[in-house]
Amino acid sequence: MKSIKRHALRVAAAAVASGVLATGAVALAGSASASTLNAHATGGYSFQTLNNADDVTFNQLLGINDFGVIAGYFGSGAQGHPNKGYQLEPNHIRYLNENFPGSVQTQVTGLNNTGVTVGFWSSMNNANMVNDNHGFVDVGGRFRTADFPTGSPAAPPVDQLLGVNDSDVAVGFYTDANGNNHGYEYNVRSGRFSTVTYQDASLTAAAINDRGDVAGFYAVGGTTDAFIKFGNRTFISLAVPGASSTMALGVNNSDEVVGTYTVGSGSSAVMHGFTWTPQHGFSTVDDPHGLGTTTINGVNDFGQLVGFYVDANGNTDGFLATPQR
Repeated sequence: MKSIKRHALRVAAAAVASGVLATGAVALAGSASASTLNAHATGGYSFQTLNNADDVTFNQLLGINDFGVIAGYFGSGAQGHPNKGYQLEPNHIRYLNENFPGSVQTQVTGLNNTGVTVGFWSSMNNANMVNDNHGFVDVGGRFRTADFPTGSPAAPPVDQLLGVNDSDVAVGFYTDANGNNHGYEYNVRSGRFSTVTYQDASLTAAAINDRGDVAGFYAVGGTTDAFIKFGNRTFISLAVPGASSTMALGVNNSDEVVGTYTVGSGSSAVMHGFTWTPQHGFSTVDDPHGLGTTTINGVNDFGQLVGFYVDANGNTDGFLATPQR
């Protein structure tokens, strides 16, 4: 999962997590239809609530490409309610089931413009929601596990791929035996891994654009801040003023970074979505039906945003926000 708060498999510090495909191909969910609810406009965006009819109580939208295809999943991850991955084509209002073959749970977390998707899967659906996580890549219906080759994994292992660019370079993280996260890049074509680090921080690489700029978040001394790393050069920390934590979860080719920040702590904590650009800095973007509970998880090159919020009934709803231009 992209280890933020996805209430699913076992998320360590990024946001995110299934089903079975007999042939490994993406299958159409015949009984599923998009629920486009609460269409509304605010803050320069037009919002749509989009929930898979197979479970309208829990949906998270995690990535969007330039064709408007959205990656996500339904199911809270509680025992008996496993995560089930999908792709959504909003223009045609149809959901395509996408689950790692033989898995119990799957989250589809990212996709590019050439049809490559990434995410993670689990063989477990335990009552305590502590499950194994394994990163995966799906290229044209061919799935493969892609776990960082570490000698000191967590038990059970936690490895998640969270984003992929058009050069087929994916990013994600794994958790070590001490509970620290380690960001990495994975070249889908060559199968090679490389690390994404910042000093000795526990770091999650959550998104990558076509220039190789990586966004994510890291923790040092109990403080969690977002970052963007421009190729192998400049590392910039991003922290919303007054926030107790800031997490970057998506980035596009204009280096527009999106994510979530938290104000307060404990039962009084509230979460807001944000966008950040090098030119204009931070802007808060909340779904009007999810003020204080909004997470923005993905952004495409047209500035469309996807994410999720918690509604008045306690359901987690996916949303699409389109700039009004």
